[in-house]
Amino acid sequence: MTETSQEQPSGSDKSSIDPKLLEILVCPLTKEALMYDRENFELISKKANLAFPIRNGIPIMLIDEARRLDDV
Repeated sequence: MTETSQEQPSGSDKSSIDPKLLEILVCPLTKEALMYDRENFELISKKANLAFPIRNGIPIMLIDEARRLDDV
């Protein structure tokens, strides 16, 4: 059984991230803890002013993939 939908997650499994993973993940730039933004499916680094996307339940921890928080 495979899931074929590529839409933004709205349920619990794709939109949630393992709490244990959140405990160990840090910003690749500052090495500081990240905040989980459940509404936008992102991990936020306030010090770096970056938001790292979560796609299909996987955090994308690449600086080139991050969104600047001051971007509109």
